[in-house]
Amino acid sequence: MIRVLRGNLISAPRLGKLDVVERGYLVLEDGVIQGVFDKLPETFATAPVTDYGEQLILQSFADMHLHAPQYPMLGMGMDLPLLDWLNTYAFPTEARFSDPDYARGVYRSLAGELIANGTTRVCMFSSLHTESTWVLMEELERAGVTGYVGKVNMDRNGAPGLLQESRSESVRETIRWLDGCRFEHVKPILTPRFTPSCSNELMTELGRIAAQRGLFVQSHLSENRDEIAWVRRLHPDCGHYWETYDKFGLWKDHTLMAHCVHSDEAERAAMRRSGVAAVHCPNSNVNICSGVCPVRQMLDEDVWVTLGSDIAGGDQLPMYRVITAAIRASKNRSIMDKWTTDFLTVEEAYYLGTTSGHRYFGAGEGFAAGDRLHAIVVDDSDLPPGGGPLSLIQRFERVIYLMSSRNITAVWSDGRCVAKKM
Repeated sequence: MIRVLRGNLISAPRLGKLDVVERGYLVLEDGVIQGVFDKLPETFATAPVTDYGEQLILQSFADMHLHAPQYPMLGMGMDLPLLDWLNTYAFPTEARFSDPDYARGVYRSLAGELIANGTTRVCMFSSLHTESTWVLMEELERAGVTGYVGKVNMDRNGAPGLLQESRSESVRETIRWLDGCRFEHVKPILTPRFTPSCSNELMTELGRIAAQRGLFVQSHLSENRDEIAWVRRLHPDCGHYWETYDKFGLWKDHTLMAHCVHSDEAERAAMRRSGVAAVHCPNSNVNICSGVCPVRQMLDEDVWVTLGSDIAGGDQLPMYRVITAAIRASKNRSIMDKWTTDFLTVEEAYYLGTTSGHRYFGAGEGFAAGDRLHAIVVDDSDLPPGGGPLSLIQRFERVIYLMSSRNITAVWSDGRCVAKKM
């Protein structure tokens, strides 16, 4: 079926570049983008048109790193460093997800909030509990969220008796979980929590499973200096943190590594060579005092950078809040670097929060022909008037900084309209 969406179309085909079509037409066939036009081609003249008037039609957001079972503890423990925060807040909270019924209520709320805020693609950590991970995947699918979810693996340095597996249990439950994944839009991803949480034997098994089943991998890297020192003690044979994943076959194309705050030049080069993507989580990095990631340096070195909310280390789930946090963090980094590096512009940060993440799922640049549509429609009419007529670029910037879920009037995910306001 052919259908046409009309409105002010704005997308990010490249870092720092926006494509803007005023009162343009976006043509879909069975949810797949056929093209964006300033005038509707005669070929589609009889197709039904959904006219959004002066509203903005933007790419939806991709949240490339968040911890679903930490959703209940948003805004808690923000004065603690990473390792203390994990033991005091995160591990006890995640332990509650041994109860699938409890998980159902939390995850249904989380999935709904993601869609309400325009996030249609995710790469997400669950807890170590198999049944609750299936519940999470089911609730995301129900809400219209697409992407990857991982059952967490951790057989050491967790909370014994509360949140930790044996090696054999971790492997057995991972295989059971993988065999039970039968979801159309939410797929599995292997998820060793981070190097300190997984024994060498478990990492070996996960590398074998990843190779046998062709699975992507997600974890954490160089987030906190104490964490990095701990990894060195655990793996004295490795000169860099990244090598603790590489030696087990977990460092490869499309591996996602969250944070990378303290990744040095050699580690960044290893990321570039292998096609590993860094997930910048600006709110979390500041909240738990990890540092300020050198995002501009990564981009200049052709490292693949995406954005993540990292709830609940991050306290903001909406990705437009994460985008503006990334801009502020980069300004702080520029100040720290005595203005030898440029900070991120709105257009650049929006690219990181949309197109750069969507690429992970095989999408093209911006509203690319051949892609299934992932988009939001934004009504900015209730935002401050701006002192006079605004250009579309000015309206776009204001939306990124000031919008909330109430401004999002429709959400399209995988070519389907999954939310709309009358």
